[in-house]
Amino acid sequence: MAETSATTETGEPASRPRKSSWKYIGPGIVVAATGVGAGDLVATLIAGSKFGYTLMWAAVIGCVVKISLAEAAGRWHLATGRTLFDGWRSIGPWTTVYFAIYVVVWGFIYGATAMSSSALPIVALFPDGPGLKFWAIVTGLIGLAFVWFNRYAVFEKVMTVLIGIMFVVVVYVAARVVPDVGASFAGLLPVLPDGSLLYTLGLIGGVGGTITMAAYGYWVNAKGWSNSSWMKVMRLDNRVAYITTGIFVVAMLIVGAELLHASQIALTSGDRGLIDLGKVLEDRFGTGTAKLFLIGFFATSFSSLIGVWHGVSLMFADFVERFRAPAAQKEEHAGPAVVDRQQRSLPFRAYLLWLTFPPMTLLWLDEPFGLVIAYGVLGAFFMPFLALTLLWLLNSSRTPQEWRNGWVSNGMLALAGLLFVVLCVQQVRELPW
Repeated sequence: MAETSATTETGEPASRPRKSSWKYIGPGIVVAATGVGAGDLVATLIAGSKFGYTLMWAAVIGCVVKISLAEAAGRWHLATGRTLFDGWRSIGPWTTVYFAIYVVVWGFIYGATAMSSSALPIVALFPDGPGLKFWAIVTGLIGLAFVWFNRYAVFEKVMTVLIGIMFVVVVYVAARVVPDVGASFAGLLPVLPDGSLLYTLGLIGGVGGTITMAAYGYWVNAKGWSNSSWMKVMRLDNRVAYITTGIFVVAMLIVGAELLHASQIALTSGDRGLIDLGKVLEDRFGTGTAKLFLIGFFATSFSSLIGVWHGVSLMFADFVERFRAPAAQKEEHAGPAVVDRQQRSLPFRAYLLWLTFPPMTLLWLDEPFGLVIAYGVLGAFFMPFLALTLLWLLNSSRTPQEWRNGWVSNGMLALAGLLFVVLCVQQVRELPW
């Protein structure tokens, strides 16, 4: 696509709007693969097992909410030439304090969770081999090496392969259980059965809703999209990502409704629930389907691991760089050159090591009580923090007039903020105080 000779206010070459095209798709696939973890799939399965197809509408609304949130994060990066953390800093120093504490505590516990989740399907596939701790450490080290020695282009290709495996397996399993098409369409009518409120809120806010949504703008820049000429491309990319996520959710609801609801089979909560589902699939459809499902389970967990290892390390590198940089450098345009430098920086690699090695100690220990509380509280507050700060930033003079929120964006971000505040209160109440 030809470019004009003009430059933007940030010094970046100005260019004509790119025509949205499937060939550009990438960062959205990465954020979708990272955001959907094994625990999210289990929560969706349990909702399907308890209420059948009744909450299908909540999955659809959840998909629309995530599209709005990720679009807002990507739009901020492209419209302003500033990173999301740079935007947060402009709101006030409290955002820096919150993010600094959050990223350290969250990373420590998430590292152990991600490694264990990736190891579970391997242990189930090879029951006579080494145990969970061994495979957890191996997956953590592989993730570390992969992200350490590769740049974004290779990372994106691998994530695309993993989400392809996830997609094929989940849709295949949903097809094997033979969905009730009539009931699934009926589930699009908003209904709240007794006792379903929290499951409904979880379906809308849970799947694909993590810190990696904030990393989307960084992956957009890593792809080479660095100004508003890429806005249409980013929006197509984002919609493809969360429609794919929506298909995952619907497929797992179908499995929960058809395979578990009718038989009244209960799953273990958390990642181990997928091991339970593997056994149910083996009893119903044979070893081949069960093993294929476990491969999909591994792709789901490991894509989340390497996605966080890359995306959150990139955010941490930006956090450190902009915290320490002189005022002139803080105004540096966010783009592929900056991301490439940050991927080679000491803070990026230090956070990679933080995600990998200290959490290994938790594989031998129960998670300390205080850390569990801190992790739960900080994690519960992140999604309301993201939604409400984006609402703030994209309605202020920090964003060029052309790219500020319209009434649809404001409505969706306000809805997301309200939803996540309710979920935050509920998550904090459920912590083991």
